[in-house]
Amino acid sequence: MNLEDKIKNRSATLGVIGLGYVGLPLAVEMGKAGFHVHGVDVDARKVKELMSGRSYVKDVSSKDVAALVKSGHFKAHTEFSVLRRCDTVNICVPTPLRKTKDPDVSYIVAAVDQIVKYLHKGQLIILESTTYPGTTDELILPRLEERGFKVGRDFFLAFSPERVDPGNPQFNTKNIPKVVGGVTPACTRTAVTLYKQTLSRVIPVSSTRVAEMVKLLENTFRSVNIGLVNEIALMSDRMGLDVWEVIDAAATKPFGFMPFYPGPGLGGHCIPIDPFYLSWKARESGFECRFIELAGQVNGQMPHHVVDKVASALNQKKRSINGSNVLVVGVAYKNDIDDVRESPALDIIELLHRRGAKVSYHDPFVKSIEINGGTMRSKPLSAATLKGYHCAVVVTAHKGLDYDLILKKVPVVVDSRNAYKGRKAANLVRL
Repeated sequence: MNLEDKIKNRSATLGVIGLGYVGLPLAVEMGKAGFHVHGVDVDARKVKELMSGRSYVKDVSSKDVAALVKSGHFKAHTEFSVLRRCDTVNICVPTPLRKTKDPDVSYIVAAVDQIVKYLHKGQLIILESTTYPGTTDELILPRLEERGFKVGRDFFLAFSPERVDPGNPQFNTKNIPKVVGGVTPACTRTAVTLYKQTLSRVIPVSSTRVAEMVKLLENTFRSVNIGLVNEIALMSDRMGLDVWEVIDAAATKPFGFMPFYPGPGLGGHCIPIDPFYLSWKARESGFECRFIELAGQVNGQMPHHVVDKVASALNQKKRSINGSNVLVVGVAYKNDIDDVRESPALDIIELLHRRGAKVSYHDPFVKSIEINGGTMRSKPLSAATLKGYHCAVVVTAHKGLDYDLILKKVPVVVDSRNAYKGRKAANLVRL
């Protein structure tokens, strides 16, 4: 029986490397579709949590994990040797940037080196980690062919960009269309067959490079447009205009305009990072992405702008930022999630510290953060505790937070997320 037939009748055993925000939802959907799935993660704590039926990813319920573990459709491991039993392997590991803004593909390389040990004929390997165009063909393929196997005949290799949006109640792993491109037509067909058993819609493209570029285009599109609206926000501030009112009015146009909103900076695992993957690869080809890099510079300056607003607002109250007690409200990179990866709040906290402020934070989703070599813990939000602050900075607008109480009790409130939506108050300063 060939691999496609095994996939179609659910007798194939599936593997997922990396059980984070991308890998765990994918593994759970595969298990719910009736496959036996082996997840691999080097973090023993995660593996223990999952095998105890507990999920640490907000978009995956512990109930689903527990049911799959109990039925035997999902098992988590720290040992890669389980891959020898897997007919397919999805790679869902981190791809951060180095300090020099160059891609760090070390996690991908480490995963592939483990796969090579247990690679067998008929196996399908799919990379989902965001990376630069050419990674699958130039980095992964040569390593897998070291065993003497031929791609498209002895094993199959494809790329499919993850499109996870943590905390999105409407779109999830199952119903977000899945783009996939293989090294050969047989690779594409086999990968499409796998995803069609699990996900609602699959879109094949002509190559791995196209699939890799799709992901970078999606997030560069957002980065550039956010950079544009952030620059409009800085301009409006100088001109004494309410940028939120301007955007809301422009958004009434039924064609030719798509609203993007300013903020304290970019956060998350994709948008602050992906454009630099693209510009790095473009430079290899002698092309300079001036437009993309300019947007990155504008977005990167927004935490500084927020801190400048804090200093100016405190100055109006005849207080110096040095020695003031400042509360950062929300440290997750977006609303109603617990993810702080690349969050602008971390930069804002560090910048406030540098200027002498005594900084605390409150976030109902994030109990603690590591910053400057130490641990900060979320402070309670109450009328009594708020009296001790000279300024509050809204960085993430979580639902359910008592913003009225903050505005009532804190002498200066700087709102960088439009949490107060057009309200006016003597102590309220907007982005």
